[in-house]
Amino acid sequence: MKVLLVNGSPHKKGCTYTALEEVSKTLLAEGIGTEIFQIGTGPLAGCTDCGNCSKTGRCIFDDRVNEFLDMAGGADGFVFGSPVHYASAGGSICSFMDRVFYTDSRSGKRSFYLKPAAAVVSARRAGTTCALDRLVKYFTISEMPVISSRYWNMVHGNSPEEVKKDLEGMQIMRVLGRNMAWFLKCREAGMKAGVPFPEREERVFTNFIR
Repeated sequence: MKVLLVNGSPHKKGCTYTALEEVSKTLLAEGIGTEIFQIGTGPLAGCTDCGNCSKTGRCIFDDRVNEFLDMAGGADGFVFGSPVHYASAGGSICSFMDRVFYTDSRSGKRSFYLKPAAAVVSARRAGTTCALDRLVKYFTISEMPVISSRYWNMVHGNSPEEVKKDLEGMQIMRVLGRNMAWFLKCREAGMKAGVPFPEREERVFTNFIR
């Protein structure tokens, strides 16, 4: 089993990475493979609703989004991390996730269906709960079980060194990692035991303009 952890910060080994690394180390200790995917500092356009992904299965902007989607189908779980910018998730990770989840949905690949996911955020001081709310919505619209910890998944600090001094925050990351590992093992055991996926209904779309 493998969990993909996405670093949505422009800093390759900054505060967000420090939080994700603590989750990763815990998962590895539980026998779960990990990989941290850095979205990088290159420009990431937002979704333009061009419809290309419904025809080709890929986003028309051939960048880190398509690279990630090529990996997503083989992953068993996901952790998306972001710094807090203006009391919300960073602009790059939002554009990234808009296109990732829209492309996967429109292409019909269902790379995220019933796979566990978690969001992790880092901040110097405030805005963390707003950022978490922004990120978790991608999971709940995609039928993904949301993995929690014993507090909201956040760390505080203005540098990796300060984040490591946030003892509660680092513990939250470890508990998150163990909870993710437990869920993945239960999911695998259920599948081996022949527990079927839920019955799926044809999707109904309702517009509120008559």
